[in-house]
This record gives sequence, C-alpha cells and structure tokens, in this order.
Amino acid sequence: MDARNIGLRNIEVADTKISSIDGENGKLIYRGYDILDLVNHSTFEETAYLLLYGELPDKIQLDEFSYKLKQSRKLPISLIANLENRPKTARPMDVLQSAVPSLADFDESVYSDTKEDNIQRAISLISKIPSIVSAWNSIRNGQEIIEPDEELRHSANFLYMVFGRKPTFEEVKVFDICLILHAEHSFNASTFAAREIASTRAHMYSCICGALGALSGELHGGANVEVMKMLFDIHDAKNIEKWIQDKLKEGKRIMGMGHAVYRTTDPRADILERLSKSVCKNENYKWYEITRQVEQYTKKIITDIRKQPIYPNVDLYSASLYYCMGFPVDLNTPIFAISRISGWAAHVIEEKFAEAAPKPALYRPKAVYVGKYCGPMGCEYTPLKKRKI
Repeated sequence: MDARNIGLRNIEVADTKISSIDGENGKLIYRGYDILDLVNHSTFEETAYLLLYGELPDKIQLDEFSYKLKQSRKLPISLIANLENRPKTARPMDVLQSAVPSLADFDESVYSDTKEDNIQRAISLISKIPSIVSAWNSIRNGQEIIEPDEELRHSANFLYMVFGRKPTFEEVKVFDICLILHAEHSFNASTFAAREIASTRAHMYSCICGALGALSGELHGGANVEVMKMLFDIHDAKNIEKWIQDKLKEGKRIMGMGHAVYRTTDPRADILERLSKSVCKNENYKWYEITRQVEQYTKKIITDIRKQPIYPNVDLYSASLYYCMGFPVDLNTPIFAISRISGWAAHVIEEKFAEAAPKPALYRPKAVYVGKYCGPMGCEYTPLKKRKI
C-alpha cells in the first residue's frame, strides 16, 4: 500500500461546497469566506447559518435563525432524568455521545428525511448540545441545572449556564471567536464519520453520534485535553526541554504540534495564541508562557531531527485559553463539539442532498488483505478436538 494513502491520506472521496483548506499556505475557507474575515466581522450564529444554508443571512434571516436557536435550547425532562442517573464519574464526551441519539425520540418527523427537516434537526442540535454539556457539568458537581436564558445569544448563554453568571462582553467575544474557529474543517475524522454514516441513509442523530465518537479520540478533538495534561505535567518552563526530549525518545507525540493537512501554521492557532495571551492573566499567565515555549522548543528540536519544520495546530493554544477562562479541562472536547456540530450537520445535509447525487452512494472503501494465506482454496479447517494446543 502506498504510504501516502494510509489513513486515507490524499484520497479524494467526495466533492464539497462547505469548506476548503490550503495546507501549503495556511488558509481555511468557509463557503468561500476566509476564516480571518469571519473572525473579524462575523458571529458564531451567522457562521453557523452560512455553513447550513450556503450564504450569509440578511438581518431578518439571522434574527429568525437566532430565535429558533433560543427556542430549541430546553432539554426534554426524560433526557435530564437519564443524565441524572449516570455515574458522576462518567466522562463528558461519553455522556454527550449517548445523549444525542436519544433526541431522536422527541423528533416527531425523525423518519422524514427532507432537506428542510434535516435543517431543523441541525438547528435543534446546535442549540441543545450546549445545554447537554452544561447540564451534565452541573449534575456531576451536585448543582442545580441552570436553565437557558432566552435573552442571551448562543455563546453568552452557554457561558451563563456553565458559570452561573452573566458573562462579560469580552468573555462572550473570545468564546464566540473560538466557536467560529472550530466550526468546520473539511473532511477531518469526525466529519468523515458523519458523512459515512449519512451515506447509509441513517438519520442525523446517528450521524452526529458517530462524529462525537470520532472527535473524542486524543488524535482528534481529545487532543486539547491532552495538551492541558502536558502543561500540568511540565508545570514549570524550566522543565520544558527535558520533558520534550524524554517524550521524543519514547517515540511519543508532542500534543498540539503538527497537522495532517497544514504544512505551515494552522491559521486558527495564530488567533488562539493571541487570545490565550490576552486571557491568561496574573497567576494563569504561566500556562500561556509554557505553551509558547513548548511551541518554540518543539519547532527547534523536531526541525533539527527530521529536517522539516513542524507548526502548532488548533489544539495547542485552545487548551490554555479554555483553562484560563475557567472551564474544567474535560469540557474542552465537548466545547469543540458545541462548535463543530454546525459543520457536521452541514456535511450530513450535503451528503444526503448533494446536487450531483441526490441519493448518496454507500461508502464502501476497499482494503488490502495482508493476513494469513493458505493457498487458492483458503486454509483447511481443523475440528476443535484435533487442534494442537
């Protein structure tokens, strides 16, 4: 097998109009719009609309979209009861992944697979996933669930439900930028999982459940948790060089460094670096500073060893940023999902209703068999009692 094709590297599996990545030049485009323009001028709600509908909304369309998001935040009582019955030690990503498919039980049109029905499901999921994450965080800490505030916009409402207070303008702006940056990234592992499931004509809840499972792994969305564990382990900047050298000698990765697509700095990492520096203040500034020095030393040592540069990815600075904002570390990946649900849903809809193929073709990649071979007729079966121990 060509080494370049391992992990489906460089294999084109479908067309998409949703996003584009220029890995050589560090560019990320949503529906034709540069991520930097969206960060500077847009909001997460407007970006989510763009991803779902393909065009930026006018004021009336955005107001209607925002209203629908607000109206969809409340969780079914039986879903909350299920959350309350979970062990308090359950991991937030596991809880979220199990909660999402149960939402199908409350969707009266779940077996109607029209484009409009799927858009309404997408809106409901964008709205409810933050409610699930915040509700579980309250439940596991023995606290009362904070109900959504219909006066607050999407980002502000999640911060309110997690922290139990109205967020500041600066907090909302920073978090909204984080959501925009994580909203979409073409055919990454979780998005591919969602599209592959959609190709079977499964409903959107199943597709998103699969995407959540893929996101939870440490080589994907779970990497931001691993970055913060790394920072805790290093603890002090004076330990960085030895810590990195020891990890590389063990053949382990430096989490938050390197990317499967980008051959230069991930454009999202540049923005998150600046946000981390601005948010990590006073005694928390050390987490930004350790991160910065991890980036610098890793670049130097890996470039010397491999004779090719390595750059930070989206996870490196998001870890310290979320920690300094006050989020529990294990909410990092669910927060990723709170954003990426907009991209996942857009891809599920595109997979189901692509113009070139209104009915999606079932994904069925081919594998190269390298297992046991006993000749043209296969291996001869030996009855159990005659097999040697």
